[in-house]
Amino acid sequence: MKVAVTGTSGLLGGALVRALRANGHEVLRLVRRRPRTADEALWFPEVDTERLRGVDAVVHLVGEPLVGKWTAHQREAIRESRVHGTRLLSTALADMRDGPRALLCASATGYYGDRGAESLTEESPPGVGFLPSVYAAAEKAAAPAVAAGLRVVQLRVGVLQSTEAGGLAILLPMFRRGMGIRVGRGDQWVSWIDLADAVRAVVHVLGSSLAGPVNVVAPNPVPNREYADTLASVLSRPRLLVLPPCLVRRVFGAGLADEVLLASTRVSPKCLMTSGFTFEHPTLRETLQNLLLRVT
Repeated sequence: MKVAVTGTSGLLGGALVRALRANGHEVLRLVRRRPRTADEALWFPEVDTERLRGVDAVVHLVGEPLVGKWTAHQREAIRESRVHGTRLLSTALADMRDGPRALLCASATGYYGDRGAESLTEESPPGVGFLPSVYAAAEKAAAPAVAAGLRVVQLRVGVLQSTEAGGLAILLPMFRRGMGIRVGRGDQWVSWIDLADAVRAVVHVLGSSLAGPVNVVAPNPVPNREYADTLASVLSRPRLLVLPPCLVRRVFGAGLADEVLLASTRVSPKCLMTSGFTFEHPTLRETLQNLLLRVT
């Protein structure tokens, strides 16, 4: 295939590009600056549709990071990066006659919001709050591509497990020093996935006929308490500390605390599993052991 990808400087985007090329596919990296190499093309603020002729699919992975305290300005950036970017791409692709016939857009399990222990599948409705409203709006922004007959997939990605970046990379130094920490009450569910499995899932979706929402998560979500205890156990370190909700909100801000760190989202990869996808690392302990073995 020939695949165009946005967000190639991000964790998932960079890994996806490497995997696609390793498997013999051609990759066009879509960038938001003047292209510097032959494998780059501009997509923002205007889509270079000429470069997209002959491309089979577009994977759209751009989104403003959720880290930091959510000021009014950052909330707007979080929303616009997801909603406007998706609308821009989907509209451009819808107007092409010889362009890509598939559009895969990154959404997130944040679509479901804080749902306690409820088991969530792709059929579950969106939750309540800022992030669910953002992801719901971003998914709707792909409507022009759907109306034009493209195969559109919403990739509802869970918490990526990688030692390169993301939450695990931030936690590792503390846990290695014996400062393992549980966040909040610890009963909030974490829907995670190994980075390599997430990449394999995206490649699987590219080669399938799947359309609509697809949960990109491992089949075994865990409560935050179990996540912290498992990481400490794999590192052979104690898990002694607890960060209470009030302190989580003070340190990270109420938005990030309540809608990400303290939110409980128990998501099942129903569509992936029924479509024949198999996980190489389906359990958290196995995933962490594999990741940490490679860096020790």
